[in-house]
Amino acid sequence: MNKHILLLGLAMLCAACTSTATTTPDDTAATPRLRLATYNTSLYSDEAGGLIRELQGDSAHARKIAAVLQQVRPDLVLLNEFDYDDAHRAADLFQHRYLETAQPGGGEPLHYAYRYLAPVNTGVPSGLDIDNDGTVGGEGRAHGNDAWGYGLHPGQYGMLLLSRYPIDDAAVRSFRLLKWSAMPNAVRPLDPASGQPFWSDAVWSQLRLSSKSHWDVPVRTPLGTLHVLASHPTPPAFNGPEKRNVARNHDELRLWKEYLDGGDTPWLCDDQGRCGGLAADARFVIVGDLNNDPVDGDGRHEAILELLEHPRVLRYPTPTSTGAEQTSLAYAEKGVARRGAPRQATGDFGPRSGTLRLDYVLPSAGFIHLGSGVFWPADGNPEAGIADGSDHHLVWVDVR
Repeated sequence: MNKHILLLGLAMLCAACTSTATTTPDDTAATPRLRLATYNTSLYSDEAGGLIRELQGDSAHARKIAAVLQQVRPDLVLLNEFDYDDAHRAADLFQHRYLETAQPGGGEPLHYAYRYLAPVNTGVPSGLDIDNDGTVGGEGRAHGNDAWGYGLHPGQYGMLLLSRYPIDDAAVRSFRLLKWSAMPNAVRPLDPASGQPFWSDAVWSQLRLSSKSHWDVPVRTPLGTLHVLASHPTPPAFNGPEKRNVARNHDELRLWKEYLDGGDTPWLCDDQGRCGGLAADARFVIVGDLNNDPVDGDGRHEAILELLEHPRVLRYPTPTSTGAEQTSLAYAEKGVARRGAPRQATGDFGPRSGTLRLDYVLPSAGFIHLGSGVFWPADGNPEAGIADGSDHHLVWVDVR
């Protein structure tokens, strides 16, 4: 065979391999598809305005987060643990200085024409003795423990939704102010020593359910209106024997189940006073760091299982990664084993907890699943250098 013909054939074969391997949504065929994602970015500061100051400088952390997003290139992505500020200064800085600038290890600059962000409960003083220590508020952790949601300042651990497609701002529903006690059969924490409620009736009647917020954000996509159901429930930890955060995590997840169930829900009223669940024919995606693994960790697993198995949620293969498997097996060798599939973990939470599956993208039934994954390359992969910007990893799902 002529040497030049052989080389030409090999070059064409390599080009075909490269085209097949790409996972970016920019190479779609005629049928539109959506790449939906969630990413706990750990872009927060313990000081008010701290994230703004970090992003005004040259943040290696933010560059890694942006590089991952540039690699995966989702059409819609919820960023958890992104500090909120009223002027949206941190969001502006992250978009313009990091996402829209090519990052080392990333890809082409990434522009999102639309975004949604709003106040959250974290760090907002409640005026109540929520931790039952006999005092209200204070400094540092004492302040956080008596806030509506744990945080050292208002807006810490906020949420930011980025979208390539228009957001119907007028139709957004938020449930930040919804009272926990309004939920029928709410899991009210008990003091195991006395068997009595951990909180007095006066406190319990005022507590908010959402530790950050619960949003229903309608987005006008090429596949029709998509309701992005975004949240970041409290971790089921950092509490006493009453397990108040375990109970809250359970009921924060249950809010979405009740929202999907429909029926008579006069108690389920948003911050604008509109009551009731999601329309039966609405398409949606549940996204966020939900802080509950189906089988491992400290949470009440039935809460996440009820979402995964809800009849309105699409059944599709669980997103996986080689990095999760490698890290999970390394922990297992040290005695930190997980019962769940090692490849399905979405984060590494240290030698006490090991790896857990906490981050979810759950599209509604009716979509066609095209692919999914967790951006967690194995050690030695060149992309591993940008994957350690957070203890969580980005999860993505392609649908049409």
